[in-house]
Amino acid sequence: MDKDVADLIVGVLGGTGDQGRGLAYRLSAAGNPVIIGSRSVERAQAAAAELGAGVRGMANPDAARESDVVIVAVPWEGHRDLLASLAGPLAGKIVIDCVNPVGFDKRGCFPLPVPSGSAAEQAAEVLPDSRVVGAFHHVSAVVLLDPEVTAVDLDVMVLGEDREATDLVQALAGRIPGIRGVYAGRLRNCGQVEALTANLVSINRRYKAHAGLRVTDI
Repeated sequence: MDKDVADLIVGVLGGTGDQGRGLAYRLSAAGNPVIIGSRSVERAQAAAAELGAGVRGMANPDAARESDVVIVAVPWEGHRDLLASLAGPLAGKIVIDCVNPVGFDKRGCFPLPVPSGSAAEQAAEVLPDSRVVGAFHHVSAVVLLDPEVTAVDLDVMVLGEDREATDLVQALAGRIPGIRGVYAGRLRNCGQVEALTANLVSINRRYKAHAGLRVTDI
């Protein structure tokens, strides 16, 4: 990809949800053009209008087609079907999967079993012509959407098979003040990264916090 990371058009599928809107807000504030994708054009455009200049709203296929890099922030339940339907417009693009397959019951949050190993690996299965990277799994939507938070205090673990793609996603993560992108292995290591979200949810509930992660000594 020849464009500088600062000029990349970032699409966010599921951009009307809190996590998607939060990432769209921060990347737009950093100067990247952002497109929010949704099944509903009207919902996408309404969410984009809330975030201000530099953000557009489109239907998911158009957002995928018009973006240079696409973040997947959709509910786990519809993950496979949505991505399979967008395999054409996502071909050749870097696709950043931040979906965490977790469930909730009266005992709290727990990781769900994924036949493919992880959401990111499932994405790679249904998007054979895309460059799938796992990242942004542990970033609190509350923190992302809070305009009083000027720096987001955490590291983002970045996983993938393609070194150029993981380097680019690390650089994109670093455009959000306070965040550092850290390479954390290949996609086969993404399952435990996604599952760790259940532990963070438990921490946040116990301590009434919005905990993130820092990797030391690098």
